[in-house]
Amino acid sequence: MSGIDGETDLRRSGPADGSLLFRGGDVEVLHELISTRFAPNRMNVLHAHRLDGLFRCTHDGPVGLYELGYGAEVDVMPGAPLDFYNVHIPLAGDGAVTVDGKELPSALSIVGPGHEVSMRWNEKSRNRILIIPREVVDEAVSARLGGPPDSPLVFDPVFDARTAPTRVWLGLVERFAEFADAGLPALSPLALAHFEQLLVNGLLDVQPHALGSAVAGVGSGGGGGSAAVLRAVHRAREFCAEHAHEPIGASDMARAAGVAVRTLREGFRRHLDTTPLAYLRTVRLGLVRRDLSAVAEGLERGNVTEVALRWGFTHSGRFTAYYRQAYGETPSQTLRRKDCRSA
Repeated sequence: MSGIDGETDLRRSGPADGSLLFRGGDVEVLHELISTRFAPNRMNVLHAHRLDGLFRCTHDGPVGLYELGYGAEVDVMPGAPLDFYNVHIPLAGDGAVTVDGKELPSALSIVGPGHEVSMRWNEKSRNRILIIPREVVDEAVSARLGGPPDSPLVFDPVFDARTAPTRVWLGLVERFAEFADAGLPALSPLALAHFEQLLVNGLLDVQPHALGSAVAGVGSGGGGGSAAVLRAVHRAREFCAEHAHEPIGASDMARAAGVAVRTLREGFRRHLDTTPLAYLRTVRLGLVRRDLSAVAEGLERGNVTEVALRWGFTHSGRFTAYYRQAYGETPSQTLRRKDCRSA
């Protein structure tokens, strides 16, 4: 970090504002506080400006809420990959946030794991900052998927405040700030926990991210309405069509569909009158029939055992029973069409 030295005016837990962490011009002190509360970073004060910083902690918990202004033009760059999500909500002034080498069209943004970030704030900028640890988001995603995510969720970094859901969610952040400033978290820890979960789950639903509809709108229990479940069933069917040649199971189908296994089972029962594994077996039986027909027509070589094993059927008796139930003939009868055509 580089910058000018300024007069120190550090007030912690002052009587006028118990949330005040810093007010003044000491660059080193502000830098240390931000590095401790957020993450190690490089902070440069530009143009020999005198720092006049303000740093408040509105709420410190699983979801943290802060207010930060520098009173000078500064560059800030995290010194390591982020392990939390950082929502910037401008209250005054202006700034520029650069993600993965591209400047965002708005400072109203969310950055986190998977993003390379740098920021520049002007002397009038003041931001409300929401800090959500990665494990809190992972837990919310896991509840919707029915299992832990394979990698950190990557959000679209730009909020679109023109949409009603985004505006409502930003209003929720404002209500959370009022809730915390009024001292209600200490009086009602249960309400606080619900408020924090509302913020996290609302964020998953209103802000585009890498998992898309697999997570958004599914609901914290991994379920969702009838339309959402039907979409999950459709995604699971597409996944089966694309990955039937792989050793997949119900949990893989549920993960691809973005719901818990129990939700997917209920969806298949309700909409297809079957189970995920029975549906996968049907898909594979269709591929067996396709390959046996190709052998029968002389387009491919092989026998029943080879084709059955190719599609994961290792027990010949059960395989033959499944095949006969599906197609009204045995695999061998399908293959004997080759002999009929040759006669």
